[in-house]
Amino acid sequence: MRIGELAKATGATTRALRFYEERGLLSSTRAVNGYRIYDERAIQRVANIRYLLDAGLTLEDIEHFGACLDGDLPSSRPSEAMLDVGRRRLSVLDDRIATLARVREELAERLAIASGDRAAGPTSSG
Repeated sequence: MRIGELAKATGATTRALRFYEERGLLSSTRAVNGYRIYDERAIQRVANIRYLLDAGLTLEDIEHFGACLDGDLPSSRPSEAMLDVGRRRLSVLDDRIATLARVREELAERLAIASGDRAAGPTSSG
């Protein structure tokens, strides 16, 4: 199938598919006219890539999944290596959330002081 057909079958954009291919997550052959040709397995692979992206992983994280991208990833039991990738990404997200919460509190405090509402102080809502 050509790239447009794969895009339609998976809901991914052709740009995303080309990017996945650049990153080595997806492969194609070339027709005589230069068009990319994908086999039917590409549909499952793209679905798995999108599943992992939706779960918060990055393409760099997903590169570690290799051949696992060809199976029914949502239904299969993850390997310890896959779990480690997820745990590392979760840790990064937790750090970012903590940093954003500190920045938010600092901004709230400065806004309270600047507006003359010193009693309001930092807020804990978020």
